[in-house]
Amino acid sequence: MAFDTQSVLVALVGIAVGIGIGIGLAALWRWYRQRRQRRALIARITSVSVDHVRDVLVPDGNGGVLHVDYVLLTPRGLLVIDLRDVGGNVFGSDQMSDWTVRDKAQRYTFPNPQGALYDRVAAVKALVLDVPVEGRIVFTRRASFPKGLPRFTLGEDSMLSDYPLGDRNAAERACDGFRAGWQRLKAELAPSPLVKR
Repeated sequence: MAFDTQSVLVALVGIAVGIGIGIGLAALWRWYRQRRQRRALIARITSVSVDHVRDVLVPDGNGGVLHVDYVLLTPRGLLVIDLRDVGGNVFGSDQMSDWTVRDKAQRYTFPNPQGALYDRVAAVKALVLDVPVEGRIVFTRRASFPKGLPRFTLGEDSMLSDYPLGDRNAAERACDGFRAGWQRLKAELAPSPLVKR
């Protein structure tokens, strides 16, 4: 049986196009899934607030700026969130200069985030004056702390239980005393150029 060269070529091109479409659809699905997960994470974090800003630059008082992942307006005041999306077991403490992440065969370190959180909280406090400001380093559900959580560190689910919003109308009323400081803060913020929206 003789094969026509043109038929074979058309078949090979068709196979290549099919593979290309399959790879493209797989990449599109992966992108969509990651985007959906990111939006769900943002919704969970901001669900404890009446209003929020995300990925902003806050003046540090020395002529520079600090990147802040989230500032939330809550019935307890303002909550500065440093979000960490790492997967695996995290080993860190207040005294350690570097924290370690172990995920299967991988191991890496990152600087203790507490010092940077203190700076962010101080920068926000300087702008809102008499409004209470707290700060937390929030790790997503992919992280676990087998040796316990360091100070000012929360898991994503703990944040939802530690800062419950409750009744939305009551939360709005509880925030009335913080509105002037909140507006003062928002007027000083700039969007972070490092973050894709």
